[in-house]
Amino acid sequence: MATRRQTFRLYPSKAQEKALFEARRLHCYLYNACVSHRETEYKLHRRTVTYLEQQNLLPEFKQVWVEFAQLNSQALQATVKRADYAYQRFFRGLSRKPRFKSIRRYSGWTYPARSGWKVNSTGKHGTVTLNDLGITLKMRGQAKHWGVPTTLTLVYKPSRRQWFASFTVEVAIPEPKFGSQSDLRYESIVAYDLGTETALTLFDGAEFREITNPRFTQRSEEKIRRVARLKRRKRAPKKGVKASRRWKKIHRREAQLQAKQAKAARQRRDWQHKVTSEIACRYDVGVTEKLHVKGMTRKGGKRKAGLNKSILSVGFGTLNQMITYKIEQKGGLVLMFPTQTLKPSQRCPKCGAVHKEWADLSNRYHVCSACGFEVPRDRGSVMVMYNVATNRQPGLGTSLVSLGCFSSTSKSCGAMKHLGQRKRQKLHRQANGASETPSAYAVG
Repeated sequence: MATRRQTFRLYPSKAQEKALFEARRLHCYLYNACVSHRETEYKLHRRTVTYLEQQNLLPEFKQVWVEFAQLNSQALQATVKRADYAYQRFFRGLSRKPRFKSIRRYSGWTYPARSGWKVNSTGKHGTVTLNDLGITLKMRGQAKHWGVPTTLTLVYKPSRRQWFASFTVEVAIPEPKFGSQSDLRYESIVAYDLGTETALTLFDGAEFREITNPRFTQRSEEKIRRVARLKRRKRAPKKGVKASRRWKKIHRREAQLQAKQAKAARQRRDWQHKVTSEIACRYDVGVTEKLHVKGMTRKGGKRKAGLNKSILSVGFGTLNQMITYKIEQKGGLVLMFPTQTLKPSQRCPKCGAVHKEWADLSNRYHVCSACGFEVPRDRGSVMVMYNVATNRQPGLGTSLVSLGCFSSTSKSCGAMKHLGQRKRQKLHRQANGASETPSAYAVG
């Protein structure tokens, strides 16, 4: 079984929405109380408070603060666990120190088990009942995959003033299409490369396809900058000085434009789902390079601020994740080759020669000095990756063995069929709960 997340929009009445806001406020207070408890104990006694300690204090906490008694106990434990996760990330250096959250920045709460709520749906619309609040909410939406709901998370988005119910659902894992008894169909392979000007460049062995960057965010950024310049010229509110009417008017205009930025994020998400679903429907094997998006956008400052913004606007990481899980969901396979070893953008697809001067991003058209082959940069990269997956790429370090797909002693060395066997074994272990596997088969 695999776990998938499905989200529905809720349509509460005014009385129901009031109960939801009250529960959200109480969970926010509990989160802040956990943060305060940890900070106070460390300042006074230099002692770290654990999750189990705070969880065991919940019964006494509810006796003192009686308004928490009606809330589901497991939902309160999940809020305590949320504070614990924030501190665990801080201890590992993955985020800054947890701070108190205002109600505006607190999204919602979670029911970590099937108790305390009940959903009545077949995957399309329906209702959800919250036992602790005593309300039944109408919901609309259609799940792509529906099964047994295991957890429920209620989320409020202030920018849209809307409530959402997010379920985790257990669905059956399909059998991989490539096993010991079936050979790989080469015509079902697609190599894809992510870019900024062209969001996706695809090659399936017969033809190229380029998907342009829609640039949803950039459309409204210039308007926001223009309004911000006008706002700075008006009299801003200070201590003892009221804001001018013109400042208030331009401030409202700026808030409206910033709300459209949130709309741009939803548009980008919708575009990503449509593009990746089409790719997953047409192909059974995806081939790409392994990208470290966080490292690509972390350095450079103002010198490469435009490039960083373009990378984030396309959403390299999200596109990779979507293509991966959608292809694997249908029993396919995704290969991610190491960029530093393969060098797809510096290697000639025809002769395999590596040209270091091709590493310059400004060089968008490559001419091989060894064989004279000419190709645009992005198309050359996808050709190299496709040729490697089908064992047609010349040059050192381009075989599946050298990239770490197989051992040098494998009987079917370099065969894609053997890679399918390994993937099938991993999925079988995951289904039996023996071990967890990554969402993509990243080689190297």
